[in-house]
Amino acid sequence: MKIAMIGTGYVGLVSGVCFSDFGHTVVCVDKDQRKIDMLERGEVPIYEPGLDALMAKNVEAGRLTFTRDLPTAIDGAEAVFIAVGTPTRRGDGHADLTYVMAAAEEIAKAAKDYVVIVTKSTVPVGTNRKVREVVAAANPELDFDVASNPEFLREGAAIDDFMKPDRVVVGVETDRAAAVMSEIYRPLYLRDFPIVTTDLESAEMIKYAANAFLATKITFINEIAALCEKVGADVKQVSKGMGMDNRIGNKFLHAGPGYGGSCFPKDTKALARIGQEYASPMHITETVIAVNEDTKRRMIGKLQDLCDGSFNGKTVAVLGVTFKPNTDDMRDAPSLTIVPALVGGGARVRVCDPQGQHEGEALLPGVQWQDDPYEASKDADLIVLLTEWNEFRALDLDKIASSMSRPAMADLRNIYSADVARDAGFVAYESVGRIGFP
Repeated sequence: MKIAMIGTGYVGLVSGVCFSDFGHTVVCVDKDQRKIDMLERGEVPIYEPGLDALMAKNVEAGRLTFTRDLPTAIDGAEAVFIAVGTPTRRGDGHADLTYVMAAAEEIAKAAKDYVVIVTKSTVPVGTNRKVREVVAAANPELDFDVASNPEFLREGAAIDDFMKPDRVVVGVETDRAAAVMSEIYRPLYLRDFPIVTTDLESAEMIKYAANAFLATKITFINEIAALCEKVGADVKQVSKGMGMDNRIGNKFLHAGPGYGGSCFPKDTKALARIGQEYASPMHITETVIAVNEDTKRRMIGKLQDLCDGSFNGKTVAVLGVTFKPNTDDMRDAPSLTIVPALVGGGARVRVCDPQGQHEGEALLPGVQWQDDPYEASKDADLIVLLTEWNEFRALDLDKIASSMSRPAMADLRNIYSADVARDAGFVAYESVGRIGFP
């Protein structure tokens, strides 16, 4: 089957590469010639473990190509996926559908035969019906269907999530569209991965509801962590005890500096906005958004306490600035709140992140970038563990403490413990939801 993928961002590129690995012929389209040139050279414009090798394999097999030429890409395609960005619109929190609708119109004008136009981008409820209207207006003679196929890819584990999904959600209106989508995902169906077929609106809502619920779990445990610090409880033990309840589960119950990334902040804001538009307020989601911002600010207070109330003149080493490990994504990362507070408070900030510098240089002005965590920590007054990269999980804390001007640690991912830090020579240690010292 021939598939066209419009957009070579995170979702579009991962999906296109994985579909080609299913055996489909996939043409990925992007307006950015620089990205197309990179991809044709075998270079991946995003960081995702394993994606470069999988892409090269399918390019070599002749199943995967890249182009700016949309009409040629969709010629003969049975399905065209829209995987363009839907950023939060300034001023009202709604998802910006400009790129989605522009893609739909271009597809309509270029398509000649029956095609299923599939929205892969995360879009508000009702968007696919608007896509249908745009396509019908641009090409009244075109025979087509629309489908909703939201993505559930975790950055850093996207290939596994695509190849071994918890479920695939497909929203369709006709049996003909359902048959095309079934053929596309046949390799997963044959391996007994669940395919959930719904109407368009339900498919759109599943994406937002799932992400809002996961964001709620993260925010809930962060609020519990704040209370644990007051009452003397250990949030790691609390999380473990909660997670053993099958009704709750242990995923997304890790206390930290707040959620970030490309999905949770954008999707919670969009869901809250949808609720407002339909006079059905999403009170829980609105509270989650507010509490998550409070959590990031609370982390700044922890760092101030470790710096005797002032960042001025202090040297601070920050380990990790991406919103999570195994990605170069900085979108809405806690570092974008915490690091500027350090710089603005007069601290000399050194940053070390395995993949964060490319995006972080523009987003975090006034910091010094280091490749080595030990060099970053030398003569520092405070070390801040902000992203739980594997490289930071087994640091030689004795070496770091002995090299610091004043060995103090803010472990905002609960990688270590107070006892371990004390034994290594640290004089002060703070984590999230656990008792520190002194």
